Amino acid sequence: MSETPLPVLATKLFIPSPRPNAVSRPRLLERLREGLHSGHRATLLSAPAGFGKTTVVSQWIADILDDEPDAHVAWLSLDASDNDPSRFLTYLVAALHRADASVAADAYALPLSSIEGTLGALINDVAAAQYPMVLVLDDFHLIEDGTIRDGLVFLIDHLPPNLHLAIMSRSDPLLPLARLRARGELTEPACG
Repeated sequence: MSETPLPVLATKLFIPSPRPNAVSRPRLLERLREGLHSGHRATLLSAPAGFGKTTVVSQWIADILDDEPDAHVAWLSLDASDNDPSRFLTYLVAALHRADASVAADAYALPLSSIEGTLGALINDVAAAQYPMVLVLDDFHLIEDGTIRDGLVFLIDHLPPNLHLAIMSRSDPLLPLARLRARGELTEPACG
């Protein structure tokens, strides 16, 4: 993995604006809200292309920010080139830092060759925050690298109570979903 920080494409960190003419999906939005406020650690929205995952999650995020003005949201739109662990970490750090400049401020100085070290620093920063945060990973189906998946499992296993992870994917990711389901820590609203 590279030690040199990579340039960050800012548009991968933008929260998509809710589409004004999008079909309202109140039951799906309510399920997303319930998952956030029920103590679930993560939300998985898994559906084929064109089912409106990004649209409904951007509506949900807009609702969160309307209802909880102190909430912070980090959004990362993934693509196939994010299968490099250093690149993935660079963008994850940038997304969380963009959500709140006090989070991940020191993470850029850490060696990106240590996924658990970088994630540990991010987890500690988020845990020290006095507000709720949501981290959205869009298009997670494009991530095939086992090191990144292992890092995400580490993140899930150590999520602070004020951080909610939302994953959007075209298929169920290779993550410990059965364990999260068994513990009642995963919200899986039907998008179809």
